[in-house]
Amino acid sequence: MRTRTGGNRTARTAAMAAVVATGAVLMGTAAYADQVKLLETGSTLLYPLFNLWVPDYQKAHADTQITTQGTGSGTGISEAISGIAQIGASDAYMSDAQMKANAGMMNIPLAISSQMINYNIPGLNNQHLKLSGPVLAGIYSGKIKTWNDPAIAKLNPGVKLPSNDIVPVHRTDGSGDTFIFTQYLSFSTPDWSNSTGYGTTVSWPAVQGGIGAEGNPGMVNASKGTPYSIAYIGISFKNATDSAGLGEAELENKDGKFVLPDAKTVGAAVKEMSAKTPPDERVSLIFAPGAESYPIINYEYAIVKGQQPSADVAKALKGFLTWDIDPKGGSTEHYMKAVGFVPLPAAIVKLSEKQIDAIH
Repeated sequence: MRTRTGGNRTARTAAMAAVVATGAVLMGTAAYADQVKLLETGSTLLYPLFNLWVPDYQKAHADTQITTQGTGSGTGISEAISGIAQIGASDAYMSDAQMKANAGMMNIPLAISSQMINYNIPGLNNQHLKLSGPVLAGIYSGKIKTWNDPAIAKLNPGVKLPSNDIVPVHRTDGSGDTFIFTQYLSFSTPDWSNSTGYGTTVSWPAVQGGIGAEGNPGMVNASKGTPYSIAYIGISFKNATDSAGLGEAELENKDGKFVLPDAKTVGAAVKEMSAKTPPDERVSLIFAPGAESYPIINYEYAIVKGQQPSADVAKALKGFLTWDIDPKGGSTEHYMKAVGFVPLPAAIVKLSEKQIDAIH
């Protein structure tokens, strides 16, 4: 009898343990099911920042699950419009035509970035060559073919430039980096503006030897593997360009000064341009006036629908975006410095907050 009673007690204990374990699993499943899922896709320039933001945000907000994908700004915009993604990360704002065709879309700045012009010239990668918009337009249109072209030599007196052919590298995917690079060419060079123009995709002039690459990682790898190449690469990949041993150009700004992208020169450009930001925040910051202004800077946008599929999704999205631009949250120096970005000025934070508040 003792043995039987002990066996029953053991069986009951085991059964109770199983019930508790099952309940815990079910509770865990329920908790997971209660998570609001957000998808961010788009800009490869913004991708490193989102990958810093998301893990830290989710530690304090277990009810929100955020997935990130670096697919290019063009894809980010289209997937935000279609509803595939809740956040379309983009270095480019939506055009007037896109806004007209897609009522209710928002372009919300989260931070300010810049773009480098990098090159792979054996023996010269440790020097900051001086380049201008017209020279870059000449290179990417095929009119300037060699590194020792008189137009480049004139900007770099005393530098022994090689006679090798220049290999221009451009993005093949829909890209905000292409958007801001071709804006710089358009705003500084009338011939480029009247021919190729600017956009997330453009009809690149046929240049013998020119190559295409996908995403900022592809641009870094293509330039690294191609001697005498030149490429436009987002500032959040500076560690990668430095590791690849690529050179970085000083660019001519609107005042005719040559500058590198850093907190000082980007900040100077922001100071000149941010006051021109309209309520919908779609504006170019390219080619700012000012002796210290770096010429290729831009707002990094979250492209979102004003009307979300549910109140829960809207709440989670608003919470995350608000944290992103909070000077005590995602805009602290810890995050900005890691990717070479600059936080939004207080006046622009208010504009972004107003847009975020309107999400429903």
